[in-house]
Amino acid sequence: MLHELLLALLGYTGDLIVDEREQLHSLGAPLSLDAPVSDERSFRLAPDISFIETSDRDLIERLITLGFYYRELDRFATKSRNLSWIRSPGVSPLERISELQKGKAEKPSVYHRAIANGIVEILSIYRSAVLQIEQKLLAETLPILATVTQGLNKFFILLPPLYELVLEIERNDIRGGQLLNLLHKRCHCGVPELQTCIQRLLWHGHQVMYNQLASWMVYGILQDHHGEFFIRRQEERSLEHGSSQTDVTKKMAHLSTDDISLTDWHLGFHIYLDMLPEYIHMRVAESVLFAGKAVRVLRNPSTAFRFQDSISHQQMPKGSQKAQGFTGRFLFQKGPLVDSKLTGDDLLPQSEADKIEAMLRDLKESSEFHKRSFECAVDSIRAIAASHLWQLVVVRADLNGHLKALKDYFLLAKGDFFQCFLEESRQLMRLPPRQSTAEADLMVPFQLAAIKTISEEDKYFSRVSLRMPSFGLSVKSSQLDISRGKANAGGNSGAMSVNTSSEASRDGWDGISLDYSVDWPLGLFFTQEVLSKYQKVFQYLLRLKRTQMELDKSWASVMHQDHRGFVKHKSDNTNSTPRRHRQHFKPMWRVREHMAFLIRNLQFYIQVDVIESQWNVLQGRIQDSHDFTELVGFHQDHS
Repeated sequence: MLHELLLALLGYTGDLIVDEREQLHSLGAPLSLDAPVSDERSFRLAPDISFIETSDRDLIERLITLGFYYRELDRFATKSRNLSWIRSPGVSPLERISELQKGKAEKPSVYHRAIANGIVEILSIYRSAVLQIEQKLLAETLPILATVTQGLNKFFILLPPLYELVLEIERNDIRGGQLLNLLHKRCHCGVPELQTCIQRLLWHGHQVMYNQLASWMVYGILQDHHGEFFIRRQEERSLEHGSSQTDVTKKMAHLSTDDISLTDWHLGFHIYLDMLPEYIHMRVAESVLFAGKAVRVLRNPSTAFRFQDSISHQQMPKGSQKAQGFTGRFLFQKGPLVDSKLTGDDLLPQSEADKIEAMLRDLKESSEFHKRSFECAVDSIRAIAASHLWQLVVVRADLNGHLKALKDYFLLAKGDFFQCFLEESRQLMRLPPRQSTAEADLMVPFQLAAIKTISEEDKYFSRVSLRMPSFGLSVKSSQLDISRGKANAGGNSGAMSVNTSSEASRDGWDGISLDYSVDWPLGLFFTQEVLSKYQKVFQYLLRLKRTQMELDKSWASVMHQDHRGFVKHKSDNTNSTPRRHRQHFKPMWRVREHMAFLIRNLQFYIQVDVIESQWNVLQGRIQDSHDFTELVGFHQDHS
């Protein structure tokens, strides 16, 4: 009887101790692996056993509950550690994925597997205790039931709570960060032995999280096949909102490598709050998200940035651009040369990657989760990623040069160019714009102004293009604006065009705007939202400049007419008519003078007290800061 009891303690029932669930389910056949964890204790003494005393029967009934808990915990561990789903016979991987998505098969979980590994450790201690009891019983001349009870008493405070934990996990399909939350809450109990066991389970769960963090923050790879990490790809959110996998795949297939890189940065990943453990602050999760995205950018530089276009530079010998006119001067100009041997290791040195990995390894090897240590490590990793991203954008990509170009053209710092442009286009703008040729008409004075005022050394003007959003496509002075293509991929470009074209204006030419072509990696900094702000400021400043010019021209015109009238009347020897004429127009001249005074002072205030002062502040902050996110914040404050 004692040997059968020992077997029952390890989950094997027989004639003396039976499993009611198995008998009801399939006439004594063992339960399948996929059967759920039982929510009722089903181990019982056989009802036809009559030779056992009532006191011993109660004691045995109490002991065999440990066997039931062991059996259910072991079944959960075996099922969770089963990897047969990876290669099911006769089922292709695509069919398996389709079944998982449709809910026909139980979704696997790496966190369940990790917890199962911890449960196996605890059950191995239990099995060792049962083995020691068996050895004691064999060594005793008169085996007694008390020996079994004494050896297993401590497991009555361990196995029942673990069974309840497993039952809740399986019943509610708790996984990922939600599972870590549950274990973290269960750690706070008054039983030291139970607390130690659950902390061990939590440690196993954290091993998975640290592996995912290392993959994300060291290599920029999201290793999450089952949707259990708190960082997710954007297309997974699209699938949750009804977009099919085919639609998402088609959208991604039409994007270039640079487009995908920028889309990943701005819209590719997000924090999935349902899987974010409650003991990890949102600020820390955002740092994890930023660090991983930054590492992805640093490890995957674009082809255009990595290799210089040697042919384009060899085609343009020094001094040959001027003879080729406007097209030759601006179409072939390029930005700063980049190292043709540039790789991801140059942008993120291996020593820095090793440092990040070492921080995560130290966290992983710790026996307990320390919130303070975790947050400090994440902040340090984020600082490393932000520093190297700053180096990439500010130093390698010549951020200051592009900011200066935006100031020159979008904020009208190159006043001579826009003065010339408005002079050349003044006669054109006195008439309403023609819908079919408005942009092409503007291109002529735009080119003339560029030829007269833009020097050959201005390598940024080729990125500037003139456009009339209300009348169709933009007119380019160089290649297509790559940033607009990226915005189209994200679905934002159309919204910007609608906002610009829908502005109410009495003058059709008020829709004149500029585009600026942004290459990788500057698209991380100059987002479509930022460029839209620059465009709105440009349109406002251009209206002011047009107004000022027209006021000045009106004064010159009136003075010219007055001079002609004075000469005419002087030749006729009559002085009264010019005097009356001047008196008649004097109120109008006074109004014009007040308007010109207002416009001049408003322009001076905007250009000097606002733009120039803020520009100097921004330049100082750029020099003092070596953090990309701080840089973005400074620029947003400036704009």
